[in-house]
Amino acid sequence: QYVPVKGDHVIGIVTAKAGDVFRLDVGGSEPASLSYLAFEGATKRNRPNVQVGDLIYGQFVVANKDMEPEMVCIDSSGKSSGMGIIGQDGFLFKVSLGLIRKLLAPKCEIIQELSQLYPFELVIGMNGRIWVKAKTVQQTLIIVNILEACEYMTAEQRKQALAKLSGN
Repeated sequence: QYVPVKGDHVIGIVTAKAGDVFRLDVGGSEPASLSYLAFEGATKRNRPNVQVGDLIYGQFVVANKDMEPEMVCIDSSGKSSGMGIIGQDGFLFKVSLGLIRKLLAPKCEIIQELSQLYPFELVIGMNGRIWVKAKTVQQTLIIVNILEACEYMTAEQRKQALAKLSGN
């Protein structure tokens, strides 16, 4: 089970709207809260269009055992910096936190190698959730399968698998 950590970027699923706050399932023991004002350009009049079921990529600003975890979708200068509502038609799946750390490591070649196969969008949450979207459903699923398999492959095995897919 994921334990929220301040500063972690995660993918949450909106489970409820309660007044000015959204409740998000982040895979932890309790839901996280997200104010409608915690989006770039949001005001009392200009509210983000967030629906129950939407995926949100955000960052924890409050995460400790005594308080409810709280997320925002803006950085310290009020910009979204890639955070916010994630597109509708991608594929969300869960992997181990070990694989997440591996993918986010500075020297990780996996994503670079995959991007030579097909163009795709990728969002990686520290809570073990990955969202991916390629041009077609088939390409999306191929990328999902490779990412899931990467946990148990050596770099050499991965290069062979990718070479097979690209037809070399």
